[in-house]
Amino acid sequence: MSRALVARMDRVLELLPRPLDPVRSIKLKLGILVVSSGAAGLSYFWYAIGWLPTRTAATAIFVALLTSQVLAHGMTSPLREMTAAAGAMARGDYTRRVRPTARDEVGDLARAFNKMAEDLHASDQRRRELIANVSHELRTPISALQGVLENLVDGVAAPEPATLRTALAQTERLGHLVADLLDLSRLDAGVASLRRVRIDVAEFLDEAVEHATASAAGAGLDVRFRLRELPAPLTVYADPWRLHQVFANLLDNAARHSPAGGTVRMTAEDRAGELYVEVTDEGEGIALAERSRVFERFTRGDRAAGGGTGLGLAIARWVVELHGGRIQVLDPATPSPGAGPGCRIQVAIPGTAPIGERTA
Repeated sequence: MSRALVARMDRVLELLPRPLDPVRSIKLKLGILVVSSGAAGLSYFWYAIGWLPTRTAATAIFVALLTSQVLAHGMTSPLREMTAAAGAMARGDYTRRVRPTARDEVGDLARAFNKMAEDLHASDQRRRELIANVSHELRTPISALQGVLENLVDGVAAPEPATLRTALAQTERLGHLVADLLDLSRLDAGVASLRRVRIDVAEFLDEAVEHATASAAGAGLDVRFRLRELPAPLTVYADPWRLHQVFANLLDNAARHSPAGGTVRMTAEDRAGELYVEVTDEGEGIALAERSRVFERFTRGDRAAGGGTGLGLAIARWVVELHGGRIQVLDPATPSPGAGPGCRIQVAIPGTAPIGERTA
């Protein structure tokens, strides 16, 4: 029987009533099915032949019912396991799995159930990690700010500029964390939109480097930023605020990982209508096995205490992908004498054009 014919029969049968829906056991349903089918066959046999051996018919019906119950036990086991596993999930246990041995629709359902259980377990694990990490990130600046304010209130410390700057720095850190969390919620909800305009790439990157230089100086980091001149004037069609988030995070991350007196280098060029920007530091670099993890949430590696929130690179990847681009960690270039291997991150954004082709 062809698949098309089977599909057509299924569509026809879907229109028919379902008399066995009130029965609460699928094994009993199968038994009723077998007995009803056997009874229908025996009725036709009696009608056509004219005689019906009563004991033989009754025995045949009993054997059919017993056989259906034995065989149906293995057919319904995955369904009972799924029921138990669903109850465990409702209580917060996402480790239960179903043994999918059948190759029929029940087996497909069991495999789909296991995949759903794995996804739910991973989602629950990420939620727990998010709560733990956010609690940790919030506790540090709040504790520091509370300590400063308590000293000011108790008269232990005078409201001098240095003390106030410390309180301001912790408040700014809280503000950055809240902003990152808002971006993270937009990422999960998929509601973020882009306001694309034509951006002069050279002016935009110059401004990003200026902001990074000021931020590094404010954080007490001894690092220099070098932007290589573009081979040709370019524009890119992008959201300037979102794109600024990307390069601010990359430059800040590079500055915090660079040694004292190190240099963070930024290069940009056009390749077949795409803007390629690379940010390279002189730190210890990233191991090959860890390169994909640096874009995960709250991945901070060996960053010193008081660093970023661990969300910067995750948000950078999100923004780049919103623009239809790519971000990745490349093999480091040949390091300068006395410098570490460094980290080299490349961003590719489509939509570049020569400076003379600007459009609103």
